[in-house]
Amino acid sequence: MTSNMLTPLLTDTLDHFAAAVNRSAPTLTCQEVGTVTFVGNGIARATGLPNVRSQEQVRFADGSSGLAFNLDVDEVGLVLLDSHAELKADGEVQRTGRVLDVPVGEDLLGRVIDATGHVLDGGEPLRVLERRSIERPSPAIMDRLPVTVPLQTGIKVIDALVPIGRGQRQLILGDRQTGKTAIAFDTILNQKDKDVICIYCAIGQRSDAVAKLIADLRRQKAMAYCVVVVASGEDTPGLQYITPYAATTVAEYFMVQGRDVLIVYDDLIHHARAYRELSLLLRRPPGREAFPGDIFYIHARLLERATCLRPELGGGSLTAVPIVETEAGNLSAYIPTNLVSITDGQIYLTPTLFQKGILPAVDVGRSVSRVGGNAQFPAYRAVSGDLRLAYSQFQELESFARFSTRLDESTQQRLTRGRRIRAILSQAQYHPFTVSQQIALLLAANEGLLDELPVEAISSFESALAQAVETQLPDICQRILLGEKLSEGDRKALLDLAAIVLTKENRE
Repeated sequence: MTSNMLTPLLTDTLDHFAAAVNRSAPTLTCQEVGTVTFVGNGIARATGLPNVRSQEQVRFADGSSGLAFNLDVDEVGLVLLDSHAELKADGEVQRTGRVLDVPVGEDLLGRVIDATGHVLDGGEPLRVLERRSIERPSPAIMDRLPVTVPLQTGIKVIDALVPIGRGQRQLILGDRQTGKTAIAFDTILNQKDKDVICIYCAIGQRSDAVAKLIADLRRQKAMAYCVVVVASGEDTPGLQYITPYAATTVAEYFMVQGRDVLIVYDDLIHHARAYRELSLLLRRPPGREAFPGDIFYIHARLLERATCLRPELGGGSLTAVPIVETEAGNLSAYIPTNLVSITDGQIYLTPTLFQKGILPAVDVGRSVSRVGGNAQFPAYRAVSGDLRLAYSQFQELESFARFSTRLDESTQQRLTRGRRIRAILSQAQYHPFTVSQQIALLLAANEGLLDELPVEAISSFESALAQAVETQLPDICQRILLGEKLSEGDRKALLDLAAIVLTKENRE
């Protein structure tokens, strides 16, 4: 073999050897590492991170994570997201170069997780296919559609008088122990077989209360279409703060796939208090009630992500139902007034009705839906207007009737009918009604068919009529669900059926 033939062969061999050496050689990367100077009460301070960005995730030496919150000249204020029992001052902290994100996907259905994606239900680890940032911009106005499709709660007083539409933001507020979570829970149960994904976001709740709700969801076979995102009261304030944003990111994944999603925030007063605690610990200037000045913005940017998308963007919807607790019925407190101004309506629960055993304890006079009849089946309009007027007049007259004043016959008739309407609007938990059943019951009460029926017999009549409507008038039920108006023939058929059931109940 000549030297001219050996030269190319030798050159190729040397090139391959050099490439192999380069592949096996270690590579050096530049990593910013800071020093923790203070740890306490859910926050930390660190120095040596000059290029860290706002809302960037950081990692401590013990494996726990945090969030860059304050970017001061000399130090960085960090929010702790995990337990910090082993975190000490003088420890290392390093940048991750990414914002905080959460896993999303179909595998989340039926699971219980926290805001960082850790599994809390004791099941198998998540098969993560995609992670998305917890902070995402809300859709532009031109990307949104009007709210026109109803979201049925199965609760008569809400569906008839305070309707909720898919893509709406409807606030539930009231004092503690008045049934706020019960209304949200029944709404979730009513989405079964309606192709609506439900996200329950627990913020600052007791662990036993959250465990009971999850057990109830499993018992009612609702976890198949639900995701539960939890930050209990024992968790750090930072984890409670980021939880609603993480839950909304999970919900948005399904929305952009063209699905309808319902998300319940329970509750945002705990979220506001967690943010206030973080802000005060990090020495941000306080404002009204010691809340920081941007407390309105943190809830506005959260709830603005609820919408109904245009078809070319997926056509899905995200319905937000935030819950907020009031104190002594004070609707003019700082956080409740903020949320009332952000949302598209509110459902107010009063302790007075709750103590009387009138459940759900919805105050019809103070509750409103700013979407109104646009997100309601047309058949409701045949009864809802007259029903609200009759019920409002009854509530006003009832307060005067307590003085034992002599009442004329028409006033007594209004009181009699109002008591029957109130009994019809009362509803036990875990017993949702279909649209057709609700319209039949409300129509019978509004037309005075129940005026002679004792109030204590309303419950048995209600059950009998609800069953009869579904079995004997399936055509009318189908037309109502298709969005057709209630014709005179349909109205007469429903009233005739109610009269037959009423006669049978009277005989028994």
